[in-house]
Amino acid sequence: MPDDAELLAGFEATIAADQRIEPRDWMPEAYRKSLVRQIAQHAHSEIIGMQPEGNWLLRAPSLRRKAILLAKVQDEAGHGMYLYAAAETLGVDREELTEKLISSKQKYSSIFNYPTLSWADIGVIGWLVDGAAICNQVPLCRCSYGPYARAMIRVCKEESFHQRQGFELLLALVGGTDAQREMVQEATNRWWWPSLMMFGPGDADSPNTQQSMAWGIKRHTNDELRQRFVDMTVPQAAALGVTLPDPQLRWNDERGVHDFGEPDWDEFAAVISGSGPANAQRLAHRRRAHEDGAWVREAAQAYADKQAARAAKGAVA
Repeated sequence: MPDDAELLAGFEATIAADQRIEPRDWMPEAYRKSLVRQIAQHAHSEIIGMQPEGNWLLRAPSLRRKAILLAKVQDEAGHGMYLYAAAETLGVDREELTEKLISSKQKYSSIFNYPTLSWADIGVIGWLVDGAAICNQVPLCRCSYGPYARAMIRVCKEESFHQRQGFELLLALVGGTDAQREMVQEATNRWWWPSLMMFGPGDADSPNTQQSMAWGIKRHTNDELRQRFVDMTVPQAAALGVTLPDPQLRWNDERGVHDFGEPDWDEFAAVISGSGPANAQRLAHRRRAHEDGAWVREAAQAYADKQAARAAKGAVA
């Protein structure tokens, strides 16, 4: 039986070889806890993220737009389920994770604590928020933990659809009336800085980044991903004819990337601590939905118990 030192050496060799850790493999407890924290936060974000857009399902301006938005919200529910399933391979219970979410013991992405005030917000969320998610999540397809990496392949494919859906919606709006173009610009102004905050604090203030990168959970730092997102988004904004609300945004020939301003990190801290514009609303809605769905979970458990009892009785017979 290998001792702890041998097990750790085997784990580190697997990471160094850029291979996958699987659920039955030995792993350090700190690695497992880091994954649980990140995957749970990701799963919670997908589930809470249904709310800002679900609020517009009945107000979408056409049947086509309703169908597209409904498909997107369904995708987000599916993403949450994939990710909860991935977390369960680490020995945690989905019910436990949900209880931690609704009791504010685990966090979700700060971006979902902002309200959707106009129909243009739906397009801007697809364009900016899902665009930021793609930048953040595509590298996770190469995460060192197998179940998480495999779940992310499908998630990222569907997020790409979401980003294109949002951009197509905005193209339709900027091709419309002056009021519609103004609505797109106003929504862009509100969502730009929160989208930059989605990548987390700057590298100097991110306590988990270096260890996560050493373990192969993350592949890029927060600031590297933020830079990639800005460089990707600037030409898209030009194509839409909207202005990104950052007076410091400009191309840097020497660096070969865009310079841009700092987000309001005090606002970010307030939002993740529970004082954002819609924190209370989002959690109250999720808590209420969980409580209202108790009878469904109880019925499903009773059915599963009944089927198991029948199977056991048949095996004995």
